[in-house]
Amino acid sequence: MRIIGIDPGLRTTGFGVIDAAGAQLGYVASGTISTSQVEQGDLPARLKVLFDGIREVVERYQPQAAAVEIVFVNVNPQSTLLLGQARGACVTALVTAGLPVAEYTALQMKQAVVGHGRAQKAQVQEMVKRLLKLPGLPGPDAADALGLAITQAHAGAALAQLAKATALTRRTSGMYRAGRSR
Repeated sequence: MRIIGIDPGLRTTGFGVIDAAGAQLGYVASGTISTSQVEQGDLPARLKVLFDGIREVVERYQPQAAAVEIVFVNVNPQSTLLLGQARGACVTALVTAGLPVAEYTALQMKQAVVGHGRAQKAQVQEMVKRLLKLPGLPGPDAADALGLAITQAHAGAALAQLAKATALTRRTSGMYRAGRSR
């Protein structure tokens, strides 16, 4: 199975694509999508760059599943809102391409890749390098994205089995029917 991982950011979004066959992992591609060429105050244009960039990566590498980092709440609420919008553009690009999207926190990814949730960026980079047998360290954003793809490769099958065995369905109370309120 080919999996794409996305580490969303408004300035720089990391992506990583791997092939997973059981416990075997293979590196396909990784990199970043930058919005630095767009004026900082032009949020819609920056979101379009992210959306188009993710769509281009998906078209080029044809993944069958996606994993995206869940946004954490920052000290600065404005930064959190902006990051959430960047993440939304990325998730929308994946969903419109027909991909199932799994979501993991940074803590979950670090736990899966390094073995403890408080790992430093350099530790994540080193473990991604080792797990994928890369000749050099990937950049920090690409390493996080590859780590998310690795997490999905390892945890995705187990979570799918668990979902089949138990009723892990989303509650409908408090949700809108067909996208609108009554």
